[in-house]
Amino acid sequence: MHRFYVEEDHLLQQIATLTPEDARHALRVLRMEKGAAAEILCGGTRYLARMLESQGTEVRFQLEEALPTTEPALQITLFQGLSKADRMEWTVQKAVEVGVHAIVPVRMARCVVKLDDREAEKKQERWQRIAREAGKQSGRCFLPSVSLPRSLPEVLQAAQALDACAVPWEEASALGPGAFTAAHPEIHSLGILIGPEGGIEPEEIASLTGVFEPITLGPRILRTETAGPVAAAVMLALRGEMEYAAR
Repeated sequence: MHRFYVEEDHLLQQIATLTPEDARHALRVLRMEKGAAAEILCGGTRYLARMLESQGTEVRFQLEEALPTTEPALQITLFQGLSKADRMEWTVQKAVEVGVHAIVPVRMARCVVKLDDREAEKKQERWQRIAREAGKQSGRCFLPSVSLPRSLPEVLQAAQALDACAVPWEEASALGPGAFTAAHPEIHSLGILIGPEGGIEPEEIASLTGVFEPITLGPRILRTETAGPVAAAVMLALRGEMEYAAR
């Protein structure tokens, strides 16, 4: 079933109005007609809806019923070390599909990518578009945000508001996802920090002490674009978030 995100200010008396871009896609690409069913994702809720008559490029849907949420109870913020364009985009797409709540690109010592303010804004806009499309495809009720790149000190400050934080690191060996989950059974928010292509410097790991706990993801070294979605998926699975499908 086709899905569309609608801002709350575009929802009035159970009638949702698509953005012009989504309206064109619905009419010209999907060839949707009056009465066609779709899912409308608005304000963190997923609705079954049917298309009303379109007027020009304006397309409206009548909301019929709220559907079960697809959002995990554990809200994960992925702090992702800046990586090359295709790798960063892949990470954003897959992390959203898995169920990550928010994505924060991080400037780290070994980042190959260096962005000035203007470049960072353009990248952030593109990453957010990728997140939006991935959210629609995967049926996310909540549209995850992708922020502008932040420094490691800024990440440390933001992470202190979370219930627990972990940093997968190739030199960690004592604590894996299972042991970490057992040690934090009642958390509702989790931060995961992933290094860039070159990894995380020991000095950076030392600076994270007291906020991020180093963990291992096993004996195999994962690429930076793989590690984040894998870590998030494992943590959600250990919390039972992949035991059922929303209907």
